[in-house]
Amino acid sequence: DIAAVVVLEGMVCVNLAMVRGGRHLGDRAHFPSNATGSQAAEVLSAFLCQHYSSHPAPTRLYLNHPLVGEDLVTLLAEITGHNLRLATARRTMHKSWVSMAEQNALIAIQARRSLLSRQAGRVDALRDLLAWPEAEAEEGGEFRIECFDISHLQGESTVGSCVVFQGDGMRKSDYRRFNVKDVVAGDDYAAIRQVVQRRYEKVAAGESVAPSLILIDGGKGQLAVAVEALEELGLGHLQVVGVAKGEARKPGMETLIFSDGREPVQLRTDHPALHLIQEVRDEAHRFAVSGHRAQRSKTRRTSRLDEIAGIGPQRRKALIAHFGGLQGIAAAEVEQLSEVSGISRELAERIYQALR
Repeated sequence: DIAAVVVLEGMVCVNLAMVRGGRHLGDRAHFPSNATGSQAAEVLSAFLCQHYSSHPAPTRLYLNHPLVGEDLVTLLAEITGHNLRLATARRTMHKSWVSMAEQNALIAIQARRSLLSRQAGRVDALRDLLAWPEAEAEEGGEFRIECFDISHLQGESTVGSCVVFQGDGMRKSDYRRFNVKDVVAGDDYAAIRQVVQRRYEKVAAGESVAPSLILIDGGKGQLAVAVEALEELGLGHLQVVGVAKGEARKPGMETLIFSDGREPVQLRTDHPALHLIQEVRDEAHRFAVSGHRAQRSKTRRTSRLDEIAGIGPQRRKALIAHFGGLQGIAAAEVEQLSEVSGISRELAERIYQALR
């Protein structure tokens, strides 16, 4: 592996490249958190220990900054399970690898700085649109957007998503999915109400951070039930905006509907605030759809067993545990099925026929 750390105007990047059998297999830029102000060698040491604790390690490693100390070599050996040689690039080919990794780290920093600048401009434009004072936006941290969407197929396996944008991009570790329960199939209003209520119960209890802005993928009806849910929780002060799809659901034709009674707004297609809203809304939609598909697939797999007379929760659980899933059950012969605790020969034959 080749690891190069570059520090430029307060931004730190470690580029890690892999070479196997003399072939360059690609590289990836990493931006270690809390690395600002640290020395390059310190950043590189911490990164290597963290990276190789969860990734396979090579036998040789070329670096663009020398690491001093037997302790680090020993620690890396303990982490990787073998001696990891920290080599100095002397051959022309090895030097070119290190130089390439260094250049790619520099390019990654420049790209990230451009992204940060662009995202900052979008956030500022959205803040201006909302007439949101900067002091309020920055209270307690960075400007945070949470966006909700509902996904189902004719009411089946309804799933709600909540995605988060904060700082320079999406915070995937803060994403949440909600399996919507006890609502009439296809009732998007009830689904939105339930999901918003479940998400912000912890905020009302002081156990979670409140967003600067809540986006609801939907029109006046979805916005109204979301606001009602927040008011019931004592969070009616939070700003909520509905993102209603335009004519023929064409991107760029969205209408923004405000919870504070302002007139709806349709932004021009090149407005930076609209671009940010679209990015967050599209991610909420993607996350909801993927969750719905997984839930629907799981429901349909399980329902095939549930439809067989004599199969209840305990026997279904025993079958899945024994065969590892529906595919294994379907591939089993009658004799194999009857070996499972609680499955008689007669029931085994019934299962065998039903799954074929």
